[in-house]
Amino acid sequence: MERLSSDHSLQQGDHENHNVTWLNFRGSWITQSIVVIVIRLTLAILPGLSPEVSWTLTNLVYNTATFIMFHWVIGTPFDHNQNECGNLTLWEQMDNGAQFTPTKKFLATVPILLFLVSTHYANYDMAQFTVNIVSLLIVLIAKLPSMHKVRLFGINKPYPD
Repeated sequence: MERLSSDHSLQQGDHENHNVTWLNFRGSWITQSIVVIVIRLTLAILPGLSPEVSWTLTNLVYNTATFIMFHWVIGTPFDHNQNECGNLTLWEQMDNGAQFTPTKKFLATVPILLFLVSTHYANYDMAQFTVNIVSLLIVLIAKLPSMHKVRLFGINKPYPD
């Protein structure tokens, strides 16, 4: 386990980080819900998938996509901030690194609710429960404050400047 050094910290300047400001809008919260519904409906119309498997796959697809988007990809497409956030994930950039903000609470609640729904609709099948809980734990552990700027086993370690 390696923690990034202080020279990789998010500096709070006069400029906004446009890479993450959109996440604080209520419309992005609604979009998260719509994305879950679209994933579920898409999987529900596939022939041969039972509703139980469909809910588990919805959980897996959502958790995998958000893990990659929030916790894996580093940097920012906007270079207006002199690369202050170049070595940080989207989650680390959100709210200038502050923990337990409303947006972060919401984004942590969605996978929990999706886990509960998918487990319920899978009729508490042990195999699907195991898949769902592992997926949930991976996503939630990545969101913990103790994991802020931590790179496990050198994975996702930023390139040297």
